[in-house]
Amino acid sequence: MTARSPAVALPTEYTGSAAAFAERLLNFVLFITVLLSSIAFIEPSPHDVMMFVLLVTCVTARVPFDRRLVPLLVLTIIWLVGGAMSVIQVGDDEKAVQYFGTSVYLGCAAILFACLFSSGDAVRLQILRRAYLLAAMLATLAGYVGFFHLLPGAEIFMDGDRVSATFKDPNVYGPFLIFPLLMLMIGLMTRGIRLFDLTVLLALLGGLLLSFSRGAWVHFAVSASVCFMILLVVTPEPRMRSRIVLLGIVAMIVMAALVIAFLSVDSIHDLFVERAKVIQPYDVGPGGRFTEQRLALSVILDHPNGMGPFAFANTYGLQQHNVYMQGFLVYGWLGGTTYLTLIAATLMVGLRAVLVRSPWQYYLIAAYAVFVGELVEGMIVDTDHWRHFFLMVGLIWGLMVANQKAAWRSGLSPP
Repeated sequence: MTARSPAVALPTEYTGSAAAFAERLLNFVLFITVLLSSIAFIEPSPHDVMMFVLLVTCVTARVPFDRRLVPLLVLTIIWLVGGAMSVIQVGDDEKAVQYFGTSVYLGCAAILFACLFSSGDAVRLQILRRAYLLAAMLATLAGYVGFFHLLPGAEIFMDGDRVSATFKDPNVYGPFLIFPLLMLMIGLMTRGIRLFDLTVLLALLGGLLLSFSRGAWVHFAVSASVCFMILLVVTPEPRMRSRIVLLGIVAMIVMAALVIAFLSVDSIHDLFVERAKVIQPYDVGPGGRFTEQRLALSVILDHPNGMGPFAFANTYGLQQHNVYMQGFLVYGWLGGTTYLTLIAATLMVGLRAVLVRSPWQYYLIAAYAVFVGELVEGMIVDTDHWRHFFLMVGLIWGLMVANQKAAWRSGLSPP
């Protein structure tokens, strides 16, 4: 007679309680991770540390990897393989190796966020919204403290005359605010005007203005326009469309009034006039941004395997300030082509996904609009290491999967 092995299965009650605890812990860690995403003036940042904690809690909570995320995974791996082949050339440069390590980390972060949101879990999406809004508000508050010198040592939140808040660079701080701005705008246009939301919206707009980042301003204009157009397309009811148009006009008037109010302050007015010029002195002439970009095009053709991180700047004096050229210079032809493919794939899956009515549709619209705006800004700024950019990529892919799961459950053809 064969001896039976002892039972190792845990009681159902215990298993259920453990799973519930793991889920609550995951939600708490997600909140803290997103909340700390605005603290980016030190490296590694608290957010980076929490991302590893988030990974562990995802494993503990058994967050699944959906096979529909395989294209994102494959493209990310190929992009990183291109970067690895390129960085070998400068393997003795510790800074360059750290740069590549950051690329690996951010690529993994995009996949992790895609897995987290692929279920369309309403609680997780609410946590994302609240934590991101709070993070943006804290960063903006720090920016106001710095710009108006409200506390001793407040200059830590400044980069010269421009607000960098809790970031190293005003050109990263400004774009960070755009996702919560769009979520607030969508809420105001679809649910009506709420005093708290309007107050936070105006505060964040002021923070965006004080970054004095031309790229962030253009990014916001593009993203807000894309968001508004998608809202009109996905809203079938004529009455609701009229409401969105009306409230959109009201929002533009309010934003214009806010800008006028800020420009009544002499220090803001003078810097705004200077920064609002389409062409800056560092854009043109020998060593200017546009000159470096023309040079970068010829250099790309001469280096199929790329030059490695920072090699172009070390050789020619300045960065090319274009993320698409950066893709080829730092990740080689393989990595650069894959990066463009990843962008095109995200645009396509996102465009299909935003048109599908779902409980998370407005999150998708905001993320997609931010993504499009950052693609435009990428023409004048290197965005390949922006943490919130990879959050948007993960959110778009994850909610695309959530759409398909919802369609499968309802017996419809996947969108």
